[in-house]
Amino acid sequence: MAAKLRKGDKVIVLAGKDKGKKGEISSVNPSAGKAVVDGLNIAIRHVKQSQSDQGGRQPKAMPIDLSNLAIVDAAGKSTRVGFRMDGDKKVRFAKTTGDVI
Repeated sequence: MAAKLRKGDKVIVLAGKDKGKKGEISSVNPSAGKAVVDGLNIAIRHVKQSQSDQGGRQPKAMPIDLSNLAIVDAAGKSTRVGFRMDGDKKVRFAKTTGDVI
């Protein structure tokens, strides 16, 4: 199945403790159905000290389920993603405006 959300997309959180916040996807795990959004769903992780890292308690962005994310269109509103053929290429488009993403 084609990926509706990809790395680099601007998204808004639909549910959870960060509901309503916007961010950019930094990584996607399609098999788990989750994505990591920069600056959202932050948890404190205890990191062991190493030669390159001081260690201690460090904030880390945790994965969010893809069903709780929606892509943001040009107007800044959340929208669903559809697919259509543009010539001989398959492209994603915003369902609300019809604009190609």
